[in-house]
Amino acid sequence: MSHIKVFIVEDDTDWIKALTTFLNKESDLLVVGTATNSTDAINLAQTLTFDVVLMDIQLEGSRLDGIHTAILMHEHSPAKIIMLTSLNDERTMTQAFTAGAVQYLEKTRFQELPQTIRNAYHHSAPMEALLNELTRLKREEQLKELTGAEREVFELIEAGYTQSQIEKKLHKAESTLKNQVNKMLKKLGVRSSKEAVEKVKRRGIFQRDEKE
Repeated sequence: MSHIKVFIVEDDTDWIKALTTFLNKESDLLVVGTATNSTDAINLAQTLTFDVVLMDIQLEGSRLDGIHTAILMHEHSPAKIIMLTSLNDERTMTQAFTAGAVQYLEKTRFQELPQTIRNAYHHSAPMEALLNELTRLKREEQLKELTGAEREVFELIEAGYTQSQIEKKLHKAESTLKNQVNKMLKKLGVRSSKEAVEKVKRRGIFQRDEKE
């Protein structure tokens, strides 16, 4: 029997040990890696093969650092992400799904984890369709204040065009383009084109030091 490979991201080492022992008793589950912080999780995601991530929302003392870590992990791995938390509020749950999680489970319900992992691995297509639509809506929400010209410039920056390439492609003067970029940055609430692209790509969840 092939195993569903599980990666645990959790800053409580005792919880990691207990969870690993609990999950490895299941014949079809295997914990293949663990990380106690965001940096290690992202580094391992680039070298480790796994199917499902159990992600603690409250990493490194930050209320929502697991949210940001989940977004970054999606850039390196197609694994399904299940958020684990002791927080039980609608806004946190919404942000978990905005980050691409396919499921959200309170830690007190850990006994449900084996079946939750199996469902995430085998039957996640309907949820992924909803998440894709949520991603599209979040993108449109962030870009709605841009004019057509500003959005055209943003999408070229997003595609990797340089300023000089954009000037030539859109037949714009340097001063005109700079003015449009500055207006675009102000509307998006960022300081640079790179930040603008990152913010939209990460669905508006941008500041990693967010505390609530």
